[in-house]
Amino acid sequence: MAIRQAFDSGLITVSCRSDNDWLDVTLAALRYDGCAVVRDVLDRETLDETKERMYAVQRQIRVDVGEERLSRARELGVLRLVAKYDPFFFRFLELDPVLSIVDATVSDTAILHVQNGLILPSSEEALPDVFQNRFHRDFPRVLNGYPMSVNTFFAIDEFRADNGATLLVPGTHQKDPRPPDEFLMARSVPSICPAGSMLVFDSTLWHAAGENTSGADRLALNQQFTRSYVKQQVDYVRALGDDVVLAQTDRTQQLLGWYTRVVSSLDEYYRPPEERLYRANQG
Repeated sequence: MAIRQAFDSGLITVSCRSDNDWLDVTLAALRYDGCAVVRDVLDRETLDETKERMYAVQRQIRVDVGEERLSRARELGVLRLVAKYDPFFFRFLELDPVLSIVDATVSDTAILHVQNGLILPSSEEALPDVFQNRFHRDFPRVLNGYPMSVNTFFAIDEFRADNGATLLVPGTHQKDPRPPDEFLMARSVPSICPAGSMLVFDSTLWHAAGENTSGADRLALNQQFTRSYVKQQVDYVRALGDDVVLAQTDRTQQLLGWYTRVVSSLDEYYRPPEERLYRANQG
């Protein structure tokens, strides 16, 4: 197994296009560092289309939710429920490198916990005190090293130190208690990587958004997958509607939660096995 280092970040990096052992290397890095960079996942055409569609979704969300409520939520450029606004984003659930990581970590019955677009604006002012700018874990429970959640985080733009590349603290996954802020800041590294890369990390890893002073937005897309019995941040089946979910591939239906629904009546409970809302052997 060849071990490689990514640019100036010191993170283990592989190419899913040219490295035959990319999955083995990534899984080893996840086990020991809690994170890795997988390059060459998205091509230039996909990146350009993703950027265009993310800005369109941002405009629609601002109309639907309203600037006042978005401001009150104290989020910085977060686009929630992007697939509701544009089915283009279902493609990110169908990518072979994503499914390979999910299958090898949280099982082939995993579900999507959240899919968020991220448009991090540039600013010369001090970072606002919002959740994503503070060191945090996306999955706050450590269960004796058992992997419960994994993130696949796409660099739609190149990630650089000056445009807010996500700060990671390698080796802080699957550990309690919370390290002091001084330690996290001293040990953090920016996830420097080219556009089209997929940052993979154990969701218990401590991380934070970087500071964007580049003069331009930095775009990313985050997906978090969990074991099938963890409650989703968004009920995607209800949010998207049955018709939309059933129009997807069987595997995407699984990821959206179609086979982990909770019954709401005795009629649903006593359906034959092939019609039940919750598939057997769910991870």
